[in-house]
Formats: sequence, C-alpha cells, structure tokens
Amino acid sequence: MTTAADPSSQDPRSLVLLGAGHAHVQVLAQLARKPLPGVQVTLVSPHPHLFHFPMVAGYVAGRYDLDACNIAIEPLVRASAVRWLRRNAVALDANRRLLRLDDGTDINYQWLSVNIGGVQDRDRVELNLPGAREHGLFVRPFNALGALWPKVVEMATSRTLRVAIVGGGDTAVELAMAIRHRLPQAALTLVSGLTGIAIQQPTAMQGILAQALKQRRINVVPDRATRLSEAELTLASGARLACDVALIATGVSAPGWLQASGLACDADGFMTVDACQRSCSHANVFGAGDVSTRADSLLPRNGRAALSVGPTLAANLAAITAGQSSTACLARSGALKLLGYGDGRGLAAWGGHALQGRMAWWYKDWIDRSFVRRLRESAPPAS
Repeated sequence: MTTAADPSSQDPRSLVLLGAGHAHVQVLAQLARKPLPGVQVTLVSPHPHLFHFPMVAGYVAGRYDLDACNIAIEPLVRASAVRWLRRNAVALDANRRLLRLDDGTDINYQWLSVNIGGVQDRDRVELNLPGAREHGLFVRPFNALGALWPKVVEMATSRTLRVAIVGGGDTAVELAMAIRHRLPQAALTLVSGLTGIAIQQPTAMQGILAQALKQRRINVVPDRATRLSEAELTLASGARLACDVALIATGVSAPGWLQASGLACDADGFMTVDACQRSCSHANVFGAGDVSTRADSLLPRNGRAALSVGPTLAANLAAITAGQSSTACLARSGALKLLGYGDGRGLAAWGGHALQGRMAWWYKDWIDRSFVRRLRESAPPAS
C-alpha cells in the first residue's frame, strides 16, 4: 500500500536518499547550499547520527568520546529542507520504482540513491559461529558497541579480562591495538581466520601490521572461530580460548532485500555501479559506500571510499534531476591507506611506501576530525 500523505509517492519529480551514510551526508550538505529546483527530496534513515566509522578504533582506545565521532542528521535535514522518514527499508522493487518501509508504507520515487552501509548479518554469523548473537559484541551497527564498550572498560578495573577479536581485516587489527592501549593488562587474542590478517593490503603492509601486533603482545591465531559461549571461544582446530569479551569484527554483508530488488548485484549481493556511481541495471538508481561495488573495481567497498565519492554523487544527483549527464568519479591509483595503532601512532601506506609513527596518526586524526567538523559546519544552527 502507498501512503497518501507522503509527497514522494505523488510527485513524479521525487528523489529518495535511502540511508544517511558518508556519501549522503555530503549530499545533504550540498543541498543545504544549493537545493534542487522542483524536486521533492526524502531521506529514509532511522538513525539520528552518523558515526564516522574510521574513528571507531580511536573511540575504543579512549582517544575520542562519542560526540567527537558523531554527525547529527537533524541539522543537515533542517538546513537542506529535506523530508525525513525515520524508518528502515525492508524491500525494494527497482522495476516498479517502489520502496517499502518497516511500517508497511510504500514510497514511489523517480530517482533513488542508496547509501545505507553494510551490515553484519547476525543470522549468517550465528550460523557460522553459534553463540555469537547471545555472547558476542558486534562492531556494526555501532550503537551497540558504543553503548556497551564503556561497561567493558569498567569491568577491566576490577579484574584482568580475556578479550578475543574475531576477524582479520583492517577494522579487527585496528581494534586489537586500540584495546591493548585501553586495557593494557588484558589477555588479548586476535582470531584472524585461515587467511591471516589484512589480506586486502599489500604483503609488505601485512608484515608491518603483524610486527606491530607482536610488539603489543597481541596473540594472533590463524584459525576459524566455530562456537562462542559465555566464557569460551572454540576454534576449528579444536582449541578452546578462555574468553570474557568477544568482539565480532567480521566483514559486512549486503541487506538481504537488496539481492531481490531487481538491481544488478555482484556474487555477494552488493549492488554494482558504474564510474558515475549509477546502478549497472537501472539508470535512475545510484549507490555508494559499503552497499555498492564498482564494476571497474577501482574503488573499495567501504565508508571511507564514500568520502571521496560524496561530492561527485551530489553533483550527479543534481545533474540527473535536471536532465543532464552524469560525470565519473575518478579513482586515484595507489590511494593512501591509514590505520591507527590506538596509542598515538599509526601506519600510512602509499603504493610501495609505508610510514609508521606519530605523524601517520596525526594525519589520520586530522582527516577524520576535519570531515566531521566540515559536515557539522555545513548546517547552520537553528534560529
């Protein structure tokens, strides 16, 4: 059914922004400066804040508080005069241009942009790691980790905790070192899986990170976690690790409804987009961030990549709603990679070169704080 009260269901010149991810907050900032004439823009997102996820390890390490990492959505919505529906999407029919929300409402649109971010599919994780849903602390969505992490820190004041991080990607590695800085006495294990750590990074960078973990007394176990209980983590090898706190930092998944939407998707269910961030199957649909995969493979599928495509996405949405052509978001070869160590040091890698130390952390910290500050300043205070 379609809600008659929703203007985007009646206005043929309607643009729906699904999700308030890193690219879309930049779109909102651009709309605050330059609205789209004659276009009804609707934002669909249940969250009052965007947590700048590249700062998650800094938050865990105690280098940031929550306010430093959050971008409030309401000021951006107010400044851009966008209609805001605080709901989740549960289904999409791209051929009928129909989006269904979790209250049963259907929204019709002329143009759609998707920037909802990837999710940790709890059902899938539970299937592979029974007990994770009950006993694990999931990294995504961040609101659970943000609320529970201070309680973990408080627990550590009364006893030595045994902490396991399940995952081997960049986020898991950063979190392991952040936890070591925040909980120096904890028994800390990174269960990286059979493929090892940071497999998406160059071999030299993997070696640097392995050495950094070793220097910080973080035990790396190249094995697969198979079961989690209240006090124990079981591995595929049969080994058992005593565990008081288990952080689930495995990779993200696409929402299940996306693969059934009619949009072109890759083998993992993420929507495929071209160099203009436009769906490879539906020219009126755009996507950015974790939820999308570039068909040319020139941009990674993560929130930080959405930082670079945000301005181009905003320009392309303005162009397509005005009947003009879209422009490509050019990927920079050998993009700078930045990881924090949690202790005021970090790693910066460009091509075959790498720099460790305080300068690397300073630069990462400056980039992240600048992004949050710029988005906050794009929305003038309420009068």
